[in-house]
Amino acid sequence: MADSAAQPPAPPAPPAGGLRVVALGGIKEIGRNMTVFEHSRDGRPGRLLVVDCGMLLGKTNSPGVDLTLPDWSHFAERLDDIDAVVLTHGHEDHIGALPYLLRERRDIPVYGSRLTLALVESKLPQHQIRKADLRRVREGEAVDLEPWRLRFYAVNHSIPDALAVAITVGGQTALHTGDFKMDQTPLDGRLTDLPGFARLGDEGVDLLLADSTNAEVPGFMPSERDVGVVVRDVIAKATGRIIVACFASHVHRVQQVLDAAVASQRQVALVGRSMVRNMQIARDLGLLRVPDDVMIDLKLAEDLPSRRVLLISTGSQGEPLSALSRMANREHQTVRISPDDTIVLASSLIPGNETSVGQVINGLSRLGATVVHKSTALVHVSGHAPAGELRYLINVVRPRNYLPVHGEWRHLRANAAIAASTGLAPERIMLAEDGTVVDLVEGRASVTGRIPVGYVYVDGLEVGDIGDATLKDRRILGADGFLSILVAVDLEAGKVVYGPELTARGFSDDPTALEPIEAELIAVVEQALADGARDADAISHLIRRTVGRWVDQTYRRRPMLMPMVVEL
Repeated sequence: MADSAAQPPAPPAPPAGGLRVVALGGIKEIGRNMTVFEHSRDGRPGRLLVVDCGMLLGKTNSPGVDLTLPDWSHFAERLDDIDAVVLTHGHEDHIGALPYLLRERRDIPVYGSRLTLALVESKLPQHQIRKADLRRVREGEAVDLEPWRLRFYAVNHSIPDALAVAITVGGQTALHTGDFKMDQTPLDGRLTDLPGFARLGDEGVDLLLADSTNAEVPGFMPSERDVGVVVRDVIAKATGRIIVACFASHVHRVQQVLDAAVASQRQVALVGRSMVRNMQIARDLGLLRVPDDVMIDLKLAEDLPSRRVLLISTGSQGEPLSALSRMANREHQTVRISPDDTIVLASSLIPGNETSVGQVINGLSRLGATVVHKSTALVHVSGHAPAGELRYLINVVRPRNYLPVHGEWRHLRANAAIAASTGLAPERIMLAEDGTVVDLVEGRASVTGRIPVGYVYVDGLEVGDIGDATLKDRRILGADGFLSILVAVDLEAGKVVYGPELTARGFSDDPTALEPIEAELIAVVEQALADGARDADAISHLIRRTVGRWVDQTYRRRPMLMPMVVEL
């Protein structure tokens, strides 16, 4: 099994006539999905094709960061070589970074389904992009874009209009599944195109890139229709107001909730800007059927009896600024949680969000609400294929080589093990991570190197102006606080004439906490002056070392230290 954990070297020139594949995000993490395909006819830098361009919401270890983008700096000087961006579906972790890429080159052709492109188009105005080259495709269609041939296949996922794409170039074919599952009774009747995959397998698939998110989950996923029965039952039995939290893009789940609300004679209000925007887009495209006189304004809902109200809200992942989080913290300007409320969390947990979701559940429970979630009732099924469905896919496609994508390391390794269980030789299974270069030459894939990739952070209006050093400082400030130490020295007399004045923020509520170090600090500085020290930087370093050692020994903390030496 080719394993990139061994840290391969810089890659050679792209193989003549071959296909190079490198993920800039989405491998070893959930989110930031972006994969670059490169084809070179003569061994020199060739043409590029990008599949997906997603973002990752700010993480707990990235304080102050709003979004995290893929790092395409390695290709920054080659944006004109990009022939197209292909979007598999409209989730933020697959389309959220696209406007940032288009800001750097606005005429890149973008291929996607109708809902996917509509969601992209809704994002462009806030990036001052008036027009983009958006090209709609459907399952069953093929696009010839020299040197690429693209064929699109329907896949079932937790958002309508999801697609897989087969990429043929230089006589070789790679199939990228995007996010998918195999619901046999989907709400929209749109099945994952297994017959199409089988026909493609008959032609020969040289590389299969498959979703790893649920590779650790055994068996097959229950149907969305099973969820509908449970959701309808929960809503019918509730005596007070219902609040359903789900992904703002889960059109099918919202449709189920709307149908259940009508059956229970409730009126529905949408809460959260993204929910309102996305459902209007889905409604305009005919993907969401809204019965007459069901939807009402949120403010009007507050005036109705609670037994007649149902709210559909964002915040199922515990996002700090989401509507549901603000409700749990009693910070929402309109909705106040009461003991007769029933809250339904109709979503799966994205890895890494367990703590924040738990905090929201606890906050709602503290206010007396009844909280129903996936662990207590079948109110959601995942949109990602579990192990049984992945094994089925591999047997249908029969790829010559296999590359697990979209997942953390544990998901990737589980997916690789599934491929091995179907009889695929270990050396044909590529375990990669962001930046790993996989070359496909004459039907054989191998890890040939690694390019430098990192994280690009969006903080407010700025993109990429903060890096790991700034985030490290923020983490220190958040964990251990800040100490400033002001000392004025008379260089001629060799004395401390003012201070030390120690000011703390986020360190201790005890105003006397730092007093014991003051006398020692004066003695250390004056001894240094007596020994001939006259450089302010050297004295600052001495102060930092002295205070840092004392704080560590006394409190077992490591605050940020900012010494300031004034020379008189």
